[in-house]
Amino acid sequence: MEDEASSRDHVGSLERGLAVMEILARYPAGMTLTEMAEEAGLTRAGARRFLLTLVATGYATQSGRLFSLSPRLLTVARTWLGGASLWTFAAPIMREVAAQFDEACNAAVLSGEDVVYVARIPGRRILSVALDVGTRLPTYCTSMGRVLLSGLSAGEMKTFLADAKIERRTPKTIVRRDLLAKAVQQAETDGFAIVDEELELGLRSIAVPISERTGQVVAAINVSTQSARFSVEAMEREILPGLRKAKQRVEEFFFV
Repeated sequence: MEDEASSRDHVGSLERGLAVMEILARYPAGMTLTEMAEEAGLTRAGARRFLLTLVATGYATQSGRLFSLSPRLLTVARTWLGGASLWTFAAPIMREVAAQFDEACNAAVLSGEDVVYVARIPGRRILSVALDVGTRLPTYCTSMGRVLLSGLSAGEMKTFLADAKIERRTPKTIVRRDLLAKAVQQAETDGFAIVDEELELGLRSIAVPISERTGQVVAAINVSTQSARFSVEAMEREILPGLRKAKQRVEEFFFV
């Protein structure tokens, strides 16, 4: 009886519509109707209805034959991320880390090819990268991105490497996909990642994964700093132990 009630309460069209939104999120450059139908396993007529509904409600835009998500979805996400969430209760732990090193401490989750900031304790020093809750940064050249990618399955990682848009942000950015795969593998082996001036010159960061009870990586926390403040070796020697303690406390708070 319970299964029957659950079945009656399940709205299949909403589920398919949300799937269409998730697919659009993976293609920021836009998709054609035919591409969406193939990707979502829908008929062209079905895909057309979902896409035009998203356009009519303001969650997507249409430019010629291409459909893409609109900024309205980010507004909804920012509203949710800015509200009271579990990360609100992790803030004191992150605040201790930020105070210990006098640097910013951040938390992020994986969203398509990006990391999305879900919590941030600013440092006293100003970084030129403007960061706030809801900020999106590329996974491939950020420390939190590397540890989040390390939690993907082999198939998911293969898909990411095949599809991700990877561009050189600085002379130090790893853009070769085989070298990026090695860096992610190293992050999985080490249990942390340091990214040295790959996102922006003068910016270094170190991150550790946050995992649930099953071991699945669900988030990451990091400390970001100016390269003049900490060498790579100093980050591993001095900051990493503090981050690992914070990781343990956050995991115990969320998942134990």
